Amino acid sequence: MRPVKVAEAVPEFADAFGFEEFNRMQREALPAILDTDHNVVASAPTASGKTALAELAICRTLRDEGTALFIAPLRALTTEKETEWERFEDLGYSVYVVTGERDLNPRRAARADILVMTPEKTDSATRKHDSARYSFIEDVDCVVIDEVHLLDSETRGGVLEVTVSRMRRICDPRIVALSATMPNIDDVAAWLDAPAETTFEFGDDYRPVDLHAGVKTYTHGENSFADKYRRLYRAFDLAEPHIRDGGQSLVFVSSRQDAVRAAAKARDELAKRDVPIGARGDYDFHNEAKELSNDSLAKGVLDGVGFHHAGLARDDREAVEEWFKEGKIQLLFSTSTLAWGVNLPARCVVIRDTKHHDPLEGEVDISPLDILQMLGRAGRPGYDDVGYGWVVCDRSDQNKYRRLLREGKEIESRLAEDLDSHLNAEIAMGTIRDLDDVMSWLETTFYYRRAQSNPAAYDFEDLRSRVRDVLDRLVSRGFVEMDDDLSIDATPLGRLTSKYYLRLGTASRFADLAERDRISADDILETVAGAADFRQVSARQSEVDAVDSVLTGVSTTLEDGPKKVLAILHASMANSTPSELRSDAWVIKQNALRLLSALREFLDTFADARAANLARRVEARVDNGVSSDAAALTAVDGIGPGRARKLATGGLSTPADVVDAGVKELTRAGLSQGVAERVIESAKDLPAPEIDWGDFPESVARGESDMHDIRVRNDGGGGSVGIRVTVNDVEMSAKTCYLSDEVTVPVGVFGATDDELEFVVEVTFPDLPLLPIRESRTVRVE
Repeated sequence: MRPVKVAEAVPEFADAFGFEEFNRMQREALPAILDTDHNVVASAPTASGKTALAELAICRTLRDEGTALFIAPLRALTTEKETEWERFEDLGYSVYVVTGERDLNPRRAARADILVMTPEKTDSATRKHDSARYSFIEDVDCVVIDEVHLLDSETRGGVLEVTVSRMRRICDPRIVALSATMPNIDDVAAWLDAPAETTFEFGDDYRPVDLHAGVKTYTHGENSFADKYRRLYRAFDLAEPHIRDGGQSLVFVSSRQDAVRAAAKARDELAKRDVPIGARGDYDFHNEAKELSNDSLAKGVLDGVGFHHAGLARDDREAVEEWFKEGKIQLLFSTSTLAWGVNLPARCVVIRDTKHHDPLEGEVDISPLDILQMLGRAGRPGYDDVGYGWVVCDRSDQNKYRRLLREGKEIESRLAEDLDSHLNAEIAMGTIRDLDDVMSWLETTFYYRRAQSNPAAYDFEDLRSRVRDVLDRLVSRGFVEMDDDLSIDATPLGRLTSKYYLRLGTASRFADLAERDRISADDILETVAGAADFRQVSARQSEVDAVDSVLTGVSTTLEDGPKKVLAILHASMANSTPSELRSDAWVIKQNALRLLSALREFLDTFADARAANLARRVEARVDNGVSSDAAALTAVDGIGPGRARKLATGGLSTPADVVDAGVKELTRAGLSQGVAERVIESAKDLPAPEIDWGDFPESVARGESDMHDIRVRNDGGGGSVGIRVTVNDVEMSAKTCYLSDEVTVPVGVFGATDDELEFVVEVTFPDLPLLPIRESRTVRVE
């Protein structure tokens, strides 16, 4: 096959590529991508140039004036693509990364020529495609799936599968799916309706450098900390000869902390072994290292040792990547994120850890997909004839990993593991309306295709009946309702469950809390900590004392991992998380905040505005680490946790207090005049209700009755409020409404058997962490 220049194949996009000529693999796939409208599936070894296939598909879409969506496997990679594809921006095309809900700019997304999203964000967008905010997803003409073998991920595979199926129903885009080598590529091609002529399986002979992969064992001890160092010294033994020979080594470890610690240990060990490594004599490099924001990294790189993880500042990460490419860093420790991202090959790759601690799942095996992805980084094109990849594991696991290296990993569907949640989501969206729709939807999934291909493993004969059983359980648990004519619709419970991506067990737990007569802040925290999402959290022995210390005086029925979650939530509210709990606290807290937000809406829907407001105030305290007195201040733009604490200490605890204090008082509290003015304006935008009792009587004759109007006036911004009226602690009326200027509440005054009637009007804010406003009047019965 003759050479093909980029400028020849896509002349108008030549500047979008970082090279001038396509390699052999790219040349073979190029006609299918550029000259046909078919869906394309291509698997190829790591570092063989798959990214160029994605870019060719994007060029074809842009050439046809369409919109391309690139689904990246990790959020960290979406920002990398935004930087990398500035080349398309230079050509006049718009690239937009869709991230969190709060940061979404719908107008930018609608105008974008290239969208970049994770599977989870694409799932969210497709569920809400009929809203104005997410309607842009309906205009996608081509979907490029990077690393489609993510289908086999236990935690994320099902999301990718249902999202791609949903995209095909919503707008039927062209699909270009790229993958590392997988034995059953035909299953993926059949699922995506890619014909044989646009399905490519590029074998190891397309690797730019041959790979020699193997397994090395170590003797497992009783101390897991000591085991890490046994594996680390094993990694040194494997990397050392390549470093001495002028090569580079990449060692994958299980956590960010491990990467930092291993790099520090490596510097000492390599010095002891007198391994020639480092560039301390390079004056320019020495000055460049001083610019790093991470001190540990700055010290290590001069000795030729670095570390890389998603927690590093972006400039530090990019510097490490560049220095590794230049050979200034010869030994690099990294988490698995690097395996899926930047192309940083090394002569020798060592996987030190085959297990990692997941804050939500406990101790788990690193997925076979990640193992193969990491090993694929071995071998530097243009420098090495062969790359060396090693898995370091306990003797009991050696056969498992040898089989993986020998046979590869077939891609399986993970849909069955959360089939009930995914089916509920489709029903809540309205795409499934009857039993026939359920079966039609099933046939669009990779799960169904894989079951056809491997009927024994998937029990294909009973597949339809199993799905019907799942549907029946959704009906019996109240998520779905089915009429006599077999039409199907989601209940309010089912719709809320789908909206917040909840596990069904968690949603049921939230609904149960909403049925209680009285709900406290402790009830809310207990309900969230005991949610199904935290069922696999483990409390390590070193954490038990810290958990008990935080929960001193707190009554709970939770044990082990969920009890640890409860301790982290209480500690977050107090802004004093013990050091023993910090490693898992961030992930647990972020998931808990999502659940608290969901619980707030559950309580607003199935309980009342008072319970919803309480959940919102608890959420604000967990999120900001402030006292109950300061929680309301976090609703004001410009008042962060630190300012909220300081102002509350000074006696200001509500937005109204902030407005009354004025600029002068706020500047005394440490705010600049400009910030103080903005904070006051923001506080004025929040609701500020006042209760006007009008001509409410002081007494009523026994046996007499009369109706009076109570007005709730608002001098601030509009907002949703709950208004509740009680008499002697018995509820007379309750309503939720949008309060703009004024709302009238009719109240009956009845001269009954009591000598006194205490009327209480309470205004609560279901969406805001503002304290309820309560006023009372006593009426004598004469």
